[in-house]
Amino acid sequence: MATPEPTVQSAMEHALMPSIASNIQDERMKGKVRVVVVTPEKAFLDSVVDFVVVPMFDGELGVLHGRAPLIGRLGAGELRLKTGTTVERWFVDAGFVQIRSNVVTVLTAHARKATEVTADMATKAAADAEAMPSGNIAERSNKAKARDLAAGMKKVAAKNVTA
Repeated sequence: MATPEPTVQSAMEHALMPSIASNIQDERMKGKVRVVVVTPEKAFLDSVVDFVVVPMFDGELGVLHGRAPLIGRLGAGELRLKTGTTVERWFVDAGFVQIRSNVVTVLTAHARKATEVTADMATKAAADAEAMPSGNIAERSNKAKARDLAAGMKKVAAKNVTA
């Protein structure tokens, strides 16, 4: 039976407003971490995994069950979810991440399977970033964000070639 697609409401209710029902569900999650990826369009992903690697703006952050609470700035890059020996790879844009009560909530503008990111996409993103104006502080900030996105795409695309 297919798991129903998560909604933003269901993701936020569990992540931000735990209830008796979610606490009972947590008993079945011993040693696991719940990952919720939310984009402006929808709750993109809602999974229970053993280990998560989150792309932060200044490096990667590994999250296991029992991790201390944290709110941080997400960088564009690869989100890895490990369950047993299986690893799922996703590409996420910059955004924010909250870790609380064994729930990793990722808020990002866009998310897609990492295998969909190609070297051509990364090259185009880099060219688009370089073509952006940089006459004032807002334009320079937008250009820096676009460069970071292109760099994250390049790293993920390079892994796709070797994977």
